[in-house]
Amino acid sequence: MIQLAAGGGETYEAPGTYEFWQPLIGDGAFALTRSMVVFAVVAVMISVVLLRITSNLRVVPGKAQFLVEGTYGMVRNGLARDIIGAEKFKPFLPLLFALFTVVLVNNLLGVFPLITFPTFSRIGYAIVLTAVVYVTYHGVWIKKMGVVGWLKSFVPSGLPAWIVPFMWLLEFMTYVITRPLTLALRLFGNMFAGHFMLLIFTFGGEYLLFHGSGFLPAAGALAYAFTLVMYAFEVVVQFLQAYVFVLLTCVYIAGAVADEH
Repeated sequence: MIQLAAGGGETYEAPGTYEFWQPLIGDGAFALTRSMVVFAVVAVMISVVLLRITSNLRVVPGKAQFLVEGTYGMVRNGLARDIIGAEKFKPFLPLLFALFTVVLVNNLLGVFPLITFPTFSRIGYAIVLTAVVYVTYHGVWIKKMGVVGWLKSFVPSGLPAWIVPFMWLLEFMTYVITRPLTLALRLFGNMFAGHFMLLIFTFGGEYLLFHGSGFLPAAGALAYAFTLVMYAFEVVVQFLQAYVFVLLTCVYIAGAVADEH
């Protein structure tokens, strides 16, 4: 972030979007990137941890089992059962638990030392997860009502005939375009912005502290101190984004399986 100026001095270059493109092998569309490695490591790590814990369950749980059971209980009872309904949530529980753990662990690695890279700051990963949710709740909806019934369900009954085309178009745009778009952008935007802010405060504080003059080193020290606050705040945001992603997924699935359709 710090470059030598033409006159021999040092200047500060603010971090840019290139910080999020970190190819390890190759370049272009088929490059092996840092985010791909992080996502693969998270997938293996979650699988190994869950397999080890579930293969050796104890009546009195240890710390790891207690943490996994607490997370599972929150997704099962606090989200899936309460939102989708006690009679209909169980088929979707594995998906919801997987979504929550994958999003949360990938997010938390954004503040983990030596990694500090949230995978979902790359929009492609958020789009893929959203596509899974999109196919799930629309697939359930179409299976229940058929394609014709699915198309008809976008318009509430009892409306005047002249307003039906406008209402159908509005509802179709909401369910088919707006919902998946906002679900992906919400996760991506929060992870991108949070990581970008951490980069600015970290490297900006470093430049002011070690290369500033007058009161600038004090400002750099203050920026470094505020970075610690930002890290704590980012952890809260990372958890909330995982929670909100699964919460909205439950809301969408609940609408697809609702009896009133």
